[in-house]
Amino acid sequence: MSKIKHPFIRSATLPAGYSPANSNTRMNVPRPFELPVPQMAAPTPEASSNMGLNSERQRGVMVARLREQGIVDDRVLGAMQAVPRHVFVDQGLASRAYEDAALPIGFGQTISQPWVVAYMLSMMSQGRRPARVLEVGAGCGYQAAILAQFVPEVYAIERVRGLYDQARENLARCHAPGRIRLSFGDGMVGLAHAVPFDGIVVAAAGVKIPEALLEQLAVGARLIAPEGTTRQKLILIERTSVSTWQRAELESVRFVPLRPGTQI
Repeated sequence: MSKIKHPFIRSATLPAGYSPANSNTRMNVPRPFELPVPQMAAPTPEASSNMGLNSERQRGVMVARLREQGIVDDRVLGAMQAVPRHVFVDQGLASRAYEDAALPIGFGQTISQPWVVAYMLSMMSQGRRPARVLEVGAGCGYQAAILAQFVPEVYAIERVRGLYDQARENLARCHAPGRIRLSFGDGMVGLAHAVPFDGIVVAAAGVKIPEALLEQLAVGARLIAPEGTTRQKLILIERTSVSTWQRAELESVRFVPLRPGTQI
């Protein structure tokens, strides 16, 4: 099989201070419970991790850095300019929200490095206008909020109940579009009732990509996911027909492990 064309490959680096066990970063079943994200009053600047209006300027710096690092998809860059990342991290880490680093969000998990988010979404949607996308591993909700800026229907699933609750609150605080449907359930089995998906993004690494997710891709759609244990690679898979898929290896990365079931 030939590889899917991709515009850039980078060397592996791991941000200092983060354990390989819990960093979502570049190394350079039963139907789940599902509810639409509620809308809440906008927070004051103090409630937004004390970032206030300064966050827009810092997001601009982050987006400029992503362009310099090779991200060229204006839909993704515009979404990352629009979504306040500091809302999705602990107040004590708000000053680091726009660094190019993964940050802890509790429960042994992290919010992915901005470059990783931008790269994965760019590769998933390259040359396409996805209308329905599934995110496996919603975490604190940040990537779902980015997707919702340019994808009409976003389905996100999280297996850790505490993170699911956190994501709902975060998405409501930043007024993410109501078209996000956040589920508490086992991401390894996907969401069979919402298929087919025009794209799937997996934010945790398994030994292999679950077949259930491959089957839920529409023909012509792409899935991007980290794969591996001690050595991980981002894998881009395109469904080329009802019974065939094309696979390409991309970046070396380090992600949290993909686990089955749910955690209360």
